Amino acid sequence: MTEVRTRYAPSPTGYMHIGNLRTALYAYLFARKHGGKFLLRIEDTDQERYVEGAVEVIYDTLRTVGIQWDEGPDIGGPYGPYVQSERKAAGIYQQYAEELIERGGAYRCFCSKERLEALRKEAEARKVPFKYDGHCRHMPRDEVRARLAAGEPYVIRQAIPEAGKTSFHDEVYGDVTVDNATLGDGILIKADGFPTYNFANVIDDHLMQVTHVMRGSEFLSSTPRFILLYQAFGWPVPVHIHLPPIMKSATEKLSKRHGDASFQDLLAQGYLPQAILNYIALLGWGPGTDEEFFSLEEMVERFSIEGLSKSPAIFDEKKLRWMNGEYIRRMPLEDFEALAAPYYGAAASQPDTRRKLSALLQPRVERLADIPGQIDFVAQLPDYDVSLYVNKKMKTDLALALDSLQHARAVLAELADWNLASIQQAMVDLAARLGRKNGQVMYPVRVALSGKEFTPGGAVELADLLGREESLRRIDLGIEKLAAAV
Repeated sequence: MTEVRTRYAPSPTGYMHIGNLRTALYAYLFARKHGGKFLLRIEDTDQERYVEGAVEVIYDTLRTVGIQWDEGPDIGGPYGPYVQSERKAAGIYQQYAEELIERGGAYRCFCSKERLEALRKEAEARKVPFKYDGHCRHMPRDEVRARLAAGEPYVIRQAIPEAGKTSFHDEVYGDVTVDNATLGDGILIKADGFPTYNFANVIDDHLMQVTHVMRGSEFLSSTPRFILLYQAFGWPVPVHIHLPPIMKSATEKLSKRHGDASFQDLLAQGYLPQAILNYIALLGWGPGTDEEFFSLEEMVERFSIEGLSKSPAIFDEKKLRWMNGEYIRRMPLEDFEALAAPYYGAAASQPDTRRKLSALLQPRVERLADIPGQIDFVAQLPDYDVSLYVNKKMKTDLALALDSLQHARAVLAELADWNLASIQQAMVDLAARLGRKNGQVMYPVRVALSGKEFTPGGAVELADLLGREESLRRIDLGIEKLAAAV
């Protein structure tokens, strides 16, 4: 059996789109599942879109999620270079373009920008898609040589058959057939000598012996052009696997330009790399069971082309938040503390405080970046309104809250040992003695300690976290506020 060779060939445009990362993941999983090779190739032929530092973003993203390539720009391999601009400089694309011209599969086009623009305007006026009219396709060789000798600029266009159909089989979408007359003679080599995507990826995939091409379904309509190039060269056609789009909604695509998150954005929001990877693996692929949690190794074991869907996948950030929270809860407390500590700031300067804070947060937090907003009260009590003490569910009003706080203050001040167990027992005993529900005593204390309606723990946990002196100080402030308001 031929060795399976897949590739991920991103353009260095500055960030990692979720759909791009999913393509890399699936190509990696398929190669590993079949004991093959996974290649990384940088497609930087569109120099206008090139962003400085974007190649490092690609490296960092793949390494962060655990995807390691077998061949690529930084580690080399038998079919390098693995950067298209370097391959262009080596004359690879020009060489094959010249060969294609000799084979009758391409031709030089000397049409000016003005002529092409006039054709576009004419197509717009007729309300039909623009398609090059083949003006230079049958130019006599003597005229071509003369124009080349005169230094006229030109592009190299693909000579699409003028009749007939082109068909190919896609592993997800099945058999696809198009009329050649609808394709048009697209550009293969631009006037600046750089190849277009349509040409470079075919040349590179063939030379790098790629056996399976995975990419987004937006390239389905372009694939017949690729097939015709393979046929013109007499090369074997790799297996094509087009992946369904990831959508924001049933009608909107995910788009960075419209504020949708990239992988880097999701990391900055406090999502864990392994949770992001797990979630996007399920956007277009299913294991055939109700299982939802997979390590990268488990994904390799379970992945199959048969599990891919042709239906668009909806990116649901609520589901991602839930999954991220599950990942957080499943990790050892020490690991969570190490991840969360950078978000603590002044709230946890001591190891004991950090550990208590981590124990409070781990069962409750869904994103690491949510932590500062949940614990800001620890470092400094916010200036809060006494209306917080009124809680319909707890059936507390200002007078009841004041009375509960005064009693709680007296009981807590007398505690011999300040710890969770003793504070809990004191509060429960106080509520029983006052004939009140536990919440009618606990809730006012929690508000006094935090100045917030919602906290990552109740009154007992917050008192233990803040310590005796600070807890009593904050309760005294609460009593003052309520006394002034009642």
